[in-house]
Amino acid sequence: MNQNMLITGGAGFIGSNFIRYIQEQAPEVNIVNLDLLTYAGSQENLRDLPHPEKHILVEADVSDQPLIEGLLHEHNIDTIVHFAAESHVDRSLKGPGAFVQTNIVGTFSLLEAARKVWLQEKRLGKDQLRFHHISTDEVYGSLDPGDPAFEETTPYAPTSPYAASKASSDHLVRAYAHSFGLPITISNCSNNYGPYQFPEKLIPLMILNALTGKPLPIYGDGMQIRDWLYVEDHCAAIYAILNNGKIGESYNIGGGNQPPNIEIVTTICEILDVEDALTQFRPHSQLIEYVTDRPGHDRRYAMNIDKINRDLGWAPSVNLKEGLEKTVRWYLDHIDWLNAIIKEKSYQNWVDINYQGRGTS
Repeated sequence: MNQNMLITGGAGFIGSNFIRYIQEQAPEVNIVNLDLLTYAGSQENLRDLPHPEKHILVEADVSDQPLIEGLLHEHNIDTIVHFAAESHVDRSLKGPGAFVQTNIVGTFSLLEAARKVWLQEKRLGKDQLRFHHISTDEVYGSLDPGDPAFEETTPYAPTSPYAASKASSDHLVRAYAHSFGLPITISNCSNNYGPYQFPEKLIPLMILNALTGKPLPIYGDGMQIRDWLYVEDHCAAIYAILNNGKIGESYNIGGGNQPPNIEIVTTICEILDVEDALTQFRPHSQLIEYVTDRPGHDRRYAMNIDKINRDLGWAPSVNLKEGLEKTVRWYLDHIDWLNAIIKEKSYQNWVDINYQGRGTS
């Protein structure tokens, strides 16, 4: 593990979990955290870090190439882990421009800064450097029920502005490796869940709504299938890639499960019926409400994780039921965090915009 790491988007859900993971596994690493602190990133996610003296938060835009160059110089950065991205499909349907700017232009600016400081100035030996890019399974498109799981060689076929912007950023990263020799790795992960996730995504949204007695909106028939990955397992996979991944390679990361969304929601309701036994909303399943599906909703994702398992020895350690129980308990134990995030990020305004006029299906 190298010593000086720039993490983009480190105040967000996965990024903040990764910072905690790194500080537990490699406390000697110096971390510079570049985050614009938009709706999904918050300093609330960075409270009580294991080693706060090894962490610096820089509030800035990943598209600010001169600033990034300055950080690479000032902190002698040898590793970049690029999480920063607009990542919510629903938001990309309402306003795709932000996804182009952050996911494509932001990645380009980061690559250009690394090319200039690392390759042109040659401040460090290439064997000391690593640019790791975090991507998504959504770049591969949608699967039919009997289709085999996505592999690293599956052709890209994105279907939403979000997925298209991430596919574009993946192509840029590979192009900089091929054209300029930038030492890169890429990981494409499935749907993450766990602590510190902003409550616009399915699992935290269902937990929050169930706790407050609001409807649990299920798109369409609820039979969309996702591969769910507990966030700490994702962090362990990235750590394995940084330590032992082969330069230039991509690795698929998944949780090894494919339940339909409605099963996820009913399981959360069952867990809350036990964990939140004094609530007046039991059984929580009575709150489920089917609403009009979002446009172009992909039906199924599934990840083949044979490569990362074979080459790096990684496999998910948390099964779905255990992960959901841990996640529900975390939110119940961190109501103060939830209240602070909702107040800070104008959360209810987005929910009203996204679900307004959907009606029941």
